[in-house]
Amino acid sequence: MPTVKVDGVEIEVPQGATVLQACELAGKEIPRFCYHERLTIAGNCRMCLVEVKPGPPKPQASCALPAADGQEISTMTPAVKKAREGVMEFLLINHPLDCPICDQGGECDLQDQSIAYGRGHSRFHENKRAVTEKYMGPVVKTIMTRCIQCTRCIRFAEEVAGTEEIGAIGRGENMQITSYLEGAVTSELSGNVVDLCPVGALVSKPYSFEARPWELRKIPGIDVMDAVGTNIRIDHRFREVMRALPRINEDVNEEWAHDKTRHAVDGLVRRRLDRPWVRREGKLQPATWAEAFEAIAARLQGASGDQVAGIAGDLQDLESIYALKALLRAYGSSLHESRQDNAKFDVSSPAAYRFNATIAGLETAPAILLIGSNPRWEAPLVNTRIRKAVKRGAKVFRIGPPVDLTYPVTDLGADLAALGNLPEALRDAFADKENAAVIVGMGALVHDGAYEAARAAAASLGASFSLLHTAASRVGALDIGFATDGGVEAIARRAGELKALFLLGVDEMDTSAFADTFTVYIGTHGDRGVAHADVILPGAAYTEKHGTYVNLEGRVQFSEFAVHPPGEAREDWTILRALSDALGKTLPFDDLSQLRAAIRADFPHLGEAGLTVFPAPAAPAGGTPQVSGAIVYPIEDFYLTNPIARASPTLQRCSAEILHGQVFEEAAE
Repeated sequence: MPTVKVDGVEIEVPQGATVLQACELAGKEIPRFCYHERLTIAGNCRMCLVEVKPGPPKPQASCALPAADGQEISTMTPAVKKAREGVMEFLLINHPLDCPICDQGGECDLQDQSIAYGRGHSRFHENKRAVTEKYMGPVVKTIMTRCIQCTRCIRFAEEVAGTEEIGAIGRGENMQITSYLEGAVTSELSGNVVDLCPVGALVSKPYSFEARPWELRKIPGIDVMDAVGTNIRIDHRFREVMRALPRINEDVNEEWAHDKTRHAVDGLVRRRLDRPWVRREGKLQPATWAEAFEAIAARLQGASGDQVAGIAGDLQDLESIYALKALLRAYGSSLHESRQDNAKFDVSSPAAYRFNATIAGLETAPAILLIGSNPRWEAPLVNTRIRKAVKRGAKVFRIGPPVDLTYPVTDLGADLAALGNLPEALRDAFADKENAAVIVGMGALVHDGAYEAARAAAASLGASFSLLHTAASRVGALDIGFATDGGVEAIARRAGELKALFLLGVDEMDTSAFADTFTVYIGTHGDRGVAHADVILPGAAYTEKHGTYVNLEGRVQFSEFAVHPPGEAREDWTILRALSDALGKTLPFDDLSQLRAAIRADFPHLGEAGLTVFPAPAAPAGGTPQVSGAIVYPIEDFYLTNPIARASPTLQRCSAEILHGQVFEEAAE
């Protein structure tokens, strides 16, 4: 490891580190605009200047200079200070003085660094350059006069998102950043360029002019728009969530978040259920909580065993699912299920249904086989990891309909029959390779025998076996045994025998089989799940409660309460606890700590944050079973996959414009 001196302090730095990284290891703050640790080095803002000996007698850009043994680095000499002041002065020549109306105000790198490293006055009085605004779609708003050409957005679009739709035109002072033909950026990760932009040139269009950062309370949370478990920061003012931003977690989402994570929050205040409803004479009518509980208790009078059933939805926290299971157990019922999509797979061991390759571990996979999965839509931040693996030389094969995943893929056909005849090129790519992965999506697992065939194929290839779930609540629900042999189809076949069916946030399945069954819906939005409901109980969304979420790889994460639910809505587990009293089946917990203690007692690995590794199930004996069936991916519209997203005006527009080509006229400004 090279040894360098930074301002007289000797340190060792990793091989291949830059001078900027060496300075940061020594605890020195180096200003920068174009440099970002997750993007390639551009070296075009020149703000990170330092003096290095041996070397030219002038400041050098530390981001692009490799650290070498014996270097003496000076970060605060008069020459460095003067050079940084000069760079900042040039950057501010054309920058508009609109901080009071800029959405980036208060969290702007240019503001901060101009105060810390700038001259304090300007010698330029000429007219400033003006640049026309560019259109980048419903998510990103542009004020390109503020742009300092750091090119972070260009590098992100090309390197991380894989959609080369943002670039630069012109040269010198006439250089401008724009999307291709000024069209909407189609990447589902486009909102990240707002976080990357060090000035206010790219800002969030839905959040524009809504709030200032110092007005907001910031609460750590977990995203539920997919099963990745993206770590987010929930920014709210009073009782309204204003925005959701990613938090850094290297094992899960790094520092990215997809557009659905960011912009579903405006759906939290629309189409909400804020009071109980009871169906009387065929019509839903408002009711009190006592009246709703009385209606349920009257229906469940004398019920026992499998006369009561429950299905859990995709966005639920672990506490609410555990509480529903406890209530069903009080009746002696074993009819509970969380797989709304009726995917069929082994649930006897956590390793049988988890993403065993792990999200971070996927980066080092030398070969990947996708079976019935479109990771770009089902888990965009898993797709970015696969892109990293491809950059390192990994080969990706796919069994499923062709879609653009932003990296080269070898297609093996769209029918599961391809599992029985894997080509030699694939077997050669997997031969004797560590960390190779087989990833199976829910689009394949709706077919009988697909799970067993995929597991056998993974065993024959010597690869890890992973399921790519699409539901945030799925793995946690399976960990506590919230599953039934035969899935929701088995429950539907017994619909005529049921005295009551509990739907806990169920909005993504066809409930017509239960049209004549007494149905209790507990959820947040007046969406598909209330179509046949006889009693509706308003629940809390993921930003409105403390919750435990287990992501697709089995990582336990905790989300905190940010805002109160609207009206008379309550946290789901408290509804079930109160209902249990009315039913004479009192549940043995009265507060969140008692509930979590009960979960921890029954399932110790769910009591602590982190990833618990379980032994892999035995490989299936014999060869790959014969299976066939055309694969259809489970997500038809990336932006409208759940009731919160469908209630969001921003995501509705994203769907209409980006996926369906609808044209929106822009008003002149």
